[in-house]
Amino acid sequence: MATQKTALVLGAGIMGLCTAWALARAGWQVRVVEQAPIPNPRGASVDQHRLIRHAYGAQAGYMRMVDPAYAAWEMIWATLGTRHHVETGVLALANHQGGWLAESRAALRTDGHACAELSPDQITARFPMLSNTGIAAAFTLPRGGVLLAERIVAGLAAHLVAQGVVFETAEVAAALPARKTLRLANGAERSADLLVLAAGPWGPRLLGTGLAGRAVPSRQILVRLEAPAGFRAAWEAAPMLLDLAEDGGFYAVPPVAGTALKIGDHRFSRQGDAGADPRAATPSEIEEILALARPRLINAESYRVLGAQACYYDVEDREEFILEAAAPGCFVMSGFSGHGFKFAPLLGLALAAAAEDNALARALPGWAAGRDAPAPGLLAALESTP
Repeated sequence: MATQKTALVLGAGIMGLCTAWALARAGWQVRVVEQAPIPNPRGASVDQHRLIRHAYGAQAGYMRMVDPAYAAWEMIWATLGTRHHVETGVLALANHQGGWLAESRAALRTDGHACAELSPDQITARFPMLSNTGIAAAFTLPRGGVLLAERIVAGLAAHLVAQGVVFETAEVAAALPARKTLRLANGAERSADLLVLAAGPWGPRLLGTGLAGRAVPSRQILVRLEAPAGFRAAWEAAPMLLDLAEDGGFYAVPPVAGTALKIGDHRFSRQGDAGADPRAATPSEIEEILALARPRLINAESYRVLGAQACYYDVEDREEFILEAAAPGCFVMSGFSGHGFKFAPLLGLALAAAAEDNALARALPGWAAGRDAPAPGLLAALESTP
C-alpha cells in the first residue's frame, strides 16, 4: 500500500487554510502550524470583512481571476454547508479623471462586465448618506460583495479538523525550504514531503523564505462606525464604496449580516512589526482615517466610532502576489496585501495542482502575479466541478 503524501503548512490565515483544504482534497495528509489559537486575532485574515469585486484598475489579470475565484468560493460554501458572503455591488467614486477608476472602467468594458456611470446628482438620489461634492467620475457594478472573513476562517478551520487535518500551535523560529522543514522556537523540527509557507506579515522575517526586499509588513488602520439613525437603513442596503483621490482615498464596507460599517485607507503604510506592535489604533491614526471619510459623509459629525484597530498585511511593491517554489517541494505564498483574501481558495487549488507537476509549478508565479493566463491544468479542480 502506498504511503500517503504529507504536507506541512505554516500559517492558518485564509491562505494557509485554503491551501490545507485543497491539499487534503487532493489526498495529502496535512499538518498546519500556527502561532496562536485559530482564528488568530492578530492575523491578516481575521477581521469582520474582506471584499470581492472585479474592478482592478489596469491589472486585468486579477480582474479575470475573479470569476474563477467566485467558482472556488462556491466549492468552499458547499464544503462548509453555509455561505459567508453577502452580495452588495460596488460603487466607485473619484475626485479626478483618469487613474484607477478610468483604467478599471476600460478593462471592465473590454471584458463585457456591466459598468454603469453615475452623475453627481444620481449619486445623491441613490445614496442620500453621501455628499457628491468634488466627484469627477463614478460607476457602479452589480456584482461584488462582502466576504465574512472571521466566520470563514473559523468555519474552515473547524471543517479541516473534522476531516483529519492536524493543527499545532507553536512559534516558528525558522523556515528551511531546502529541507522542507520548520524549526520551532523550542528547537523541535517538523518536516514533510511538501512545505507551504503562508505566514502573512510574519513571512518576510523568517529565514530562508526568499522574501527579503520583496514583501514588507504594512500597518493598516480599520475604523468601525455607527451611522446616525436616519442613514442606517441606507448603509445596510449600500454597495461597497471605493472613494478614490489622487493622493489615496478611502474604502467603506457596509454593515451587512450583523457587522459594523467599516472604513479604511486605500494606501499602504509599508511599515511596522506585526509581532511586536500594539494593535490598538492611536487617536492620531483614527483621526487620519476619519479625515479621509468626512468630506464624503453627510452629517459626518453624527457618526459614532465603535472601535478601531491595526491590521497587518504583507505587501509586494507592485501589489502582485508571490506564489512560487522556494526549493523543490517548498512553496512560498506572500504579498497578498488587502486584496488577496478573495482569491485564497483559487490559489490553494492552483498550488495543490502544481505541487506534483513541475510544469504547473513553473507557470504558477506569472499567473499568481496577474500577468499570465492560467496554464492548462492549473485550475483543473474547477473545471471538474459540476
